[in-house]
Amino acid sequence: MKIAVGSKNPVKIKGVKQAFQKVFDNCEVIGISVSSGISDMPMDFEELVKGSKNRAKKAIKRLNADFGVGLEGGFEKTELGTFLTGLVAIVDKKGRWGFGKGNSVLMPEEIVKRVKKGKELGDVMDEIRGLKNTKQQDGAVGFFTKNLVPRTKAFEITTIYALSRFIREKIFESNRP
Repeated sequence: MKIAVGSKNPVKIKGVKQAFQKVFDNCEVIGISVSSGISDMPMDFEELVKGSKNRAKKAIKRLNADFGVGLEGGFEKTELGTFLTGLVAIVDKKGRWGFGKGNSVLMPEEIVKRVKKGKELGDVMDEIRGLKNTKQQDGAVGFFTKNLVPRTKAFEITTIYALSRFIREKIFESNRP
């Protein structure tokens, strides 16, 4: 089974691979660079959906895969503050969709302001931490949770949420509850 991930980020690819292997055993997971068609940092849920779906559709088509996976991370503003969250969209060859929304981390407003001014979250986190390329390592999620929730594990779990549509296919295909 071939799985096309719409990203070259090794942390995202590893999380997707771990999820698919738990569900389907033998899988070839390949990362491919594709455009999300949205801003670098989605600022609302609708943009997260659009970007993850775009990545999944482009990835499955480019690699002629069994599944295409799109992962997007972004902000979601609520009455409690702005949360960093993730969305995984999975499409199969039949055009059926599965979605998983990740757990969320409340973000400090100073970081949100810097991102809104045009800085990428990964760059802001690099500056705060004095490191380079943290988005391909533990990222903001790992930093804010003291890596108690490793970024790879967060991607794995959210991918499994999206795979639930395929794991429990019969109930999704029926018109009965």
